[in-house]
Amino acid sequence: MLIRIVSILFPLFAITAFGYFVGKRMKPDLAHANKLNMDVFVPALIFGALTSKEFRIAEYLPLTGATLLVVLGSGAAGWALAYATRVAPKTIVPPMMFNNCGNLGLPLAVLAFGEPALAPMVVIFMVSNLLHFSFGAWLLDHRIRVWMIWRVPSVAATLAGLAVALVGIEVWPPLMTAIRMLGDISIPLMLFALGVRLTDSRMGSLGMGVLVAAARPIAGMLLAWGVMQAIELPPREQALLLVFGALPPAVLNYIFAERYRQDPETVASMVLLGNLAALLFLPIALAIVLP
Repeated sequence: MLIRIVSILFPLFAITAFGYFVGKRMKPDLAHANKLNMDVFVPALIFGALTSKEFRIAEYLPLTGATLLVVLGSGAAGWALAYATRVAPKTIVPPMMFNNCGNLGLPLAVLAFGEPALAPMVVIFMVSNLLHFSFGAWLLDHRIRVWMIWRVPSVAATLAGLAVALVGIEVWPPLMTAIRMLGDISIPLMLFALGVRLTDSRMGSLGMGVLVAAARPIAGMLLAWGVMQAIELPPREQALLLVFGALPPAVLNYIFAERYRQDPETVASMVLLGNLAALLFLPIALAIVLP
């Protein structure tokens, strides 16, 4: 089992570590690559997964509800932690609520459970992503126009993919192949960019970073387990939900904190230490769910 877990996680952390090494030595400017990834490659991945023949939206409604509960529950845990530590909720709640479902979650799902796991993991990512760009952004700046969220490319791809799936339109196979090829670029690029991005993180508040690095996956896994007792899910979706709960804070939290000037140094510490702590918590989650 240990060898199996290592073989699943090694490619993820190897690419991320390589990105960190390159970031330290060469200091590449990935601004344009990251923008392409978020505006083109990730939307292609989402659209391709949602419009595939294997995707049946009605089958994933329980998973959608379960994911929503886990994300909102993590946010509630963040509010409680902020109250207990007397730290601003705007600093703690987003890293507790929004995890690295894109950079780590999507590739981990495929490596651990195979290609059939991509569609349900995209559904989980879709719920988290929609909440992050709407409620997450509004939480940091109440002047944000939430109804304009459809202009975010990944959100637009989600809405377009759901529309195609609901209407039952079959995308021309050669076009679908091209879309999937674009989407395939996103996963290794996300991992590499994650490593490069972590070179900018600083230990601004070590104590809070350690606290959230542990609290985020522990709360997430406990919430996922509790939700699974209330909502019946297929075994693969149960496994994905538990792994989702164990994921560390998303790097996007640091980008948002920097943009809205909400204690970015502390959030950077949470993100950096949280992703390091994933070396401990993700093997635990995989040990629980793998047969």
